[in-house]
Amino acid sequence: MKKAVLLVLVVFASLSFKAIAHKFYLSVTEIEYKKEKKELQIVSKVFIDDFKNVLEQRYGESITLSKEAEAGPVNQLIKKYLASKFQISVDGKSVPLNYLGKKYDKDQLVLFVQAEDLEAFKEIRITNAVLTDMFDDQKNVVNVKIGHQVKSLMLRKDAETDVLNFGDWF
Repeated sequence: MKKAVLLVLVVFASLSFKAIAHKFYLSVTEIEYKKEKKELQIVSKVFIDDFKNVLEQRYGESITLSKEAEAGPVNQLIKKYLASKFQISVDGKSVPLNYLGKKYDKDQLVLFVQAEDLEAFKEIRITNAVLTDMFDDQKNVVNVKIGHQVKSLMLRKDAETDVLNFGDWF
């Protein structure tokens, strides 16, 4: 009887640890339109280990994502991946995005992207399929700020694109 109780406790404890350690798959992207500069400033945060794994798997390259010991064609792969997974159009016109760089923040990689020469717009269409090719339950939160208005999207594998309307915000 004692062995059965002990076995139940061990199984329960191991299941509890798995539930606690269960990883969630989330990225957060902040997009802000700077009217005076006519640009979109985009900051996206992803987990370093997930992003490393998707880049290696997708492109067959061995890389290291680390502030102390970055190795491999990291910036080229990030730029290539973002171009295939993250797109924006405003008022029906595709917007060229420029990958500016990255920084490491604990277990997250912070990516900086910009779009220049944008006149005021009413509608923004965003595709954010980052990491959805690796994780079926990946969620990509996108917050868009224009003036004092902030609107948000939750994009996922089965809904990678959505549109926000800002009307006459300018």
